Amino acid sequence: MATATTDQPVSDAGDPDAELREELLAVVRRFRDEMIIPTAARYDAEDLYPEPIVEKMKELGLFGITVPPEYGGLGLDVRTYAQIVEELAYGWMTVSGFLNTHFMGCFLIKTFGTEDQKQRFLPRMATGEIRGAYSLSEPDAGSDVASIRTRAVRDGDDYVVNGTKMWLTNGREAGVAVTLVKTDPDAAHRGMSVLLVEKEPGPRFEGITVGPNIHKLGYRGVETVELVFDDHRVPAANLLGGEEGQGFFQMMAAVELGRINISARAVGVARRAFEESIRYAQQRETFGKPIAQHQAIQFKLAEMGTKLHAARLMCYDAADRKHRGERCDLEAGMAKYFASEACWEICQEALRIHGGNGYAAEYPIERLYRDAPLMIVGEGTNEIQKMVIGRRLLDEYGVD
Repeated sequence: MATATTDQPVSDAGDPDAELREELLAVVRRFRDEMIIPTAARYDAEDLYPEPIVEKMKELGLFGITVPPEYGGLGLDVRTYAQIVEELAYGWMTVSGFLNTHFMGCFLIKTFGTEDQKQRFLPRMATGEIRGAYSLSEPDAGSDVASIRTRAVRDGDDYVVNGTKMWLTNGREAGVAVTLVKTDPDAAHRGMSVLLVEKEPGPRFEGITVGPNIHKLGYRGVETVELVFDDHRVPAANLLGGEEGQGFFQMMAAVELGRINISARAVGVARRAFEESIRYAQQRETFGKPIAQHQAIQFKLAEMGTKLHAARLMCYDAADRKHRGERCDLEAGMAKYFASEACWEICQEALRIHGGNGYAAEYPIERLYRDAPLMIVGEGTNEIQKMVIGRRLLDEYGVD
């Protein structure tokens, strides 16, 4: 069953790319229905990397949808990206994760990279030949970015990197890890830079050790690993933008895109939970009638549907602002915060509607319930989101 918004037009009728976007979304939905939904339970249960799904994503060109056409991509807008993420997350949230850090890397290179960096990386990232990872968090530094310790010291034409990074999605299979390092430990935020760390997929690569996959509550099937640098040498030509001291501001710009991704994932997971629930409520009978006819269930569905609709609108608003090049840390933070909390609440209500069946792995609600909490802590915890939102609101509405 589809909601009224599932197949909505991506853009205004006058948009010359509207037909392309609609065709791409239709392809993504077929791919989701034919290849992702039938296999998600098995891959999730075995925590197995879904190589056939990733290869099909490459074949469909999904890794290049936001890469500019001059570098081999489709150059589509951020809202289209969010809609694709929503559709993939509807099928299995893990699949949308293969795109998030990849596109954060693409965004950083296309926005801040030198022309040489764009030419070297973006065409191969557009085809999925190399996948991107976003390397910011450390064992003792997550939301507190200023506390990172990974150090890069200039040595001739190279930087020598030492330190440990955590929670790298795509970390094992990635070909380039966009990595925040300290190039001047005495300069606070101005002492941070971004290096484009090239590596081969696998557990070891010339001074890089990739830890084992972290066992997680949900979000299974995608590698989430630790990356340890031990005198790893990175060419100075791979300093993002060719200038030291810009890393913090570059990575924060990418985080806005990551938070839009999280909100889109939350919408996709919430929509699946809602649609499974409204279908189940019309089929499951108690006391001689479908449970959908009980007022208590109707109230739940009303709240779920309303939260879902609001979350989607907030996600798309932040996506449109990001695409226009506007500052959107406030809107992206709000979208991430609201959508992730709404997703968690909707999944809890979905489990209640399904009763004991919702607790069984036979039904998708069990997996959705495990996946939903990731969005609350991913790309900055919601407690951090509320701090960001509060500070921005005080800036915007400050009293003279």
